[in-house]
Amino acid sequence: MLTDPNFYAVAIPAVALVGLSKGGLGGAFALIGVPLLAFAVPPMQAAAIFLPILLVMDAVALWAWRGYNDRSTLLVMLPGAVIGIALGWATSTYVSADAMRLVLGGISVVFALRYFLESWAAYKGQETAAASQRPVAGSFWGSLAGYASFVAHAGGPPFQIYVLPLKLDPLTYTGTSTRFFAILNAIKVIPYFALGELDSTNLTLSAALLPVALVSTLAGARLVHLLKPAVFYPLMYGMVLLAGGKLLYDGVVGVFGG
Repeated sequence: MLTDPNFYAVAIPAVALVGLSKGGLGGAFALIGVPLLAFAVPPMQAAAIFLPILLVMDAVALWAWRGYNDRSTLLVMLPGAVIGIALGWATSTYVSADAMRLVLGGISVVFALRYFLESWAAYKGQETAAASQRPVAGSFWGSLAGYASFVAHAGGPPFQIYVLPLKLDPLTYTGTSTRFFAILNAIKVIPYFALGELDSTNLTLSAALLPVALVSTLAGARLVHLLKPAVFYPLMYGMVLLAGGKLLYDGVVGVFGG
C-alpha cells in the first residue's frame, strides 16, 4: 500500500483537508478527511492512520497559535472533555457512531441556522450580545465533544456550539480550539494503542503523509490570520452547517439505511 498510487490519490486530499481544518479553517474539513480516506482503507484503519498525523498537525498548530488562547474556556471545557473520552472508551461497544452522528448533526444544523437567523436580525438592527462563560453548559458541551471525538471523530461541532457564542476574536478562538483538540488527541493515543491499531503498517503510512499535513496546516493558519471577524464568523458557522449536514446525512444512512 505504501507504493499504491490509488491510496495516495485519496489520502493526499484527505490529509490536506484535515490540515486546513487544523490550521484554523473549521471542523467541516476535518469531518470530510477520515470518510474520504475510508474509500481506500477500512474505516478503523483510516482513523488509526490519521491519529499520528493529527498529533503532528497539533504540534504545528500549537506553534502557529502559541500567542493566542482563552484560558477560561479551556478550564471550563477540558474536565468534561476528559470524562467524555473515558465514557466513549467504556461504552464504544454499546453506542453506535452513527447514532452519535445523527444527534450531533441535528444539533449542529439547528445551531448554525439559528446563527444565520440572528445575523439577519442584527442586519435589521437587533444585535445579539456575546455570551458569558457558563460552567455547567461548558462542562456539558465539553463532555459531548470528548465523547464524540472518541466515538465518531466529530468533536468540533459541540466545541463550536459552546465557544462561538462567546464571540472571541478570531485569533483567540482558533488558538483555544487548537489547544483543546491537541489535548484530546494526545489522550486518545492510549485507547488506540490498546486496540492495537497503531501498528508498523499504519505508522509507516502516517509518516509518508506527514509532509502534506505540515504544509496544509501552516496554510490554514496563514489564511485565518488574514480573515477579519466579519468574514471569519460567517465562515465558521457555515462550516458548522456543512459539518452538521454531513454528520446528519451519515447518521441517517447508518441508522436507517441498513
